[in-house]
Amino acid sequence: MDWDGKRVLVTGIARSGIAAARLLVKRGAIVSICDRKSEEQLAEQLPELNGLGVKIYTGSYPRVSRESFDILVASPGIPIDIAPYMQAREAGIPVIGELELAYAVKSPGVEILAVTGTNGKTTTVSLLHAIMSEAGRNSAVGGNIGVPLSLVVDEMNEGVIAVEVSSFQMETIRDFRPHICGILNITPDHLDRHKNLENYTEVKSRIFKNQQAEDFAVLNFEDQTIREFSSACLAAVIFFSTERVLEPGISVHDGVICAADPGGIREICPVSDLLLRGKHNLENALCAIGMALAAGVEPAAIARTLRTFAGVRHRMEEAGTRNGVLYVNDSKATNPDSAIKALQSFTHGLLLIAGGRNKGSDFSVLAGHIRENVKTLVLLGEAKNEINQAVIQAGFSGPIMIVDDLREAVRVAATVALPGDVVLLSPACASWDQFDNYEQRGDLFCELVRQL
Repeated sequence: MDWDGKRVLVTGIARSGIAAARLLVKRGAIVSICDRKSEEQLAEQLPELNGLGVKIYTGSYPRVSRESFDILVASPGIPIDIAPYMQAREAGIPVIGELELAYAVKSPGVEILAVTGTNGKTTTVSLLHAIMSEAGRNSAVGGNIGVPLSLVVDEMNEGVIAVEVSSFQMETIRDFRPHICGILNITPDHLDRHKNLENYTEVKSRIFKNQQAEDFAVLNFEDQTIREFSSACLAAVIFFSTERVLEPGISVHDGVICAADPGGIREICPVSDLLLRGKHNLENALCAIGMALAAGVEPAAIARTLRTFAGVRHRMEEAGTRNGVLYVNDSKATNPDSAIKALQSFTHGLLLIAGGRNKGSDFSVLAGHIRENVKTLVLLGEAKNEINQAVIQAGFSGPIMIVDDLREAVRVAATVALPGDVVLLSPACASWDQFDNYEQRGDLFCELVRQL
């Protein structure tokens, strides 16, 4: 699309919206940007728009009509049923997301490798980027990982971008077509927005909808829903599994990660060489391996990366050891399934800090794992009573401590933890009741551990 002179409304004055505005201004568009928050609430963000020449609406949304705008660019954090989007659709005005915008303007020399799933996206994307860099490729990361894709494509003429894609971002894609995509898992999440699991699953499946025969889809064989996606994929499918030997596919043969295809079996490295902890991280690694191999990376470069990659911030991050107690920051666990994977990574002496804002999740399965794996439970946030009721019904017999905030949670946990124990922040909830994002929550946890 030729953006010169196009009247574009960007919704959301945050990272994605600001990056989209910059990209559009650079290409000659007449840009407006809006947010329901007040000027005071946007005091940190508004200076980033200075000098761009964009029209700014705060406190409300402008009315959308054919006389005012040619296209709308949606930020992922804003629900798709707000008035501007409804007005645009009624008027026949296209509504696309920031991800779609970035894909539309990227250089032909840039290849997209996209990862989605309920849990593990950030770790997989970061590992994939590290593998591509180790292999000598010009590589970057973008998308839901915290760096808007439009910012990355604006600075890159050739190479590969490992893109983390959320369900919110895929609500507004049209032509987005990754050359290689990976789907890790699908469990209930964001049901407060998607209404039910069927809608959430359908949105996730859009990652491969525009792929063609020359593309690749790397799918988790052990997730029944994802396995069934293969029948709808036009791309070449590569399965991976942590549970069984796959031939063809990416799996573990007698403790060694292997890639099997009609040409034979290639060994990557022993599972014991991975620095990443837990079965869920093995799943992430197998997906990244499949995608890297599809991109033509040699097994030796993959193995070198697996032996040195230690993970990402806020996901099973060791925040420190105090008085013989290990503190682990898993603030990125914003749903029950992600928290369950964290619980399964430890065998004894576990004190769990959980709670926050529920995103429509059912805590009953998590409660069963808490009963089996957790020694002491510390609850905070809007969902603390809901989680408390679930664990009591599940028969949890350990101490439950209800606290007001994270500072008190860390102090209480430190008081009762014994040498050899693990204090795990794995909230199973969003952070928005007390924090701007999960990063802020995790940063505070790490700072509180340092202060102990």
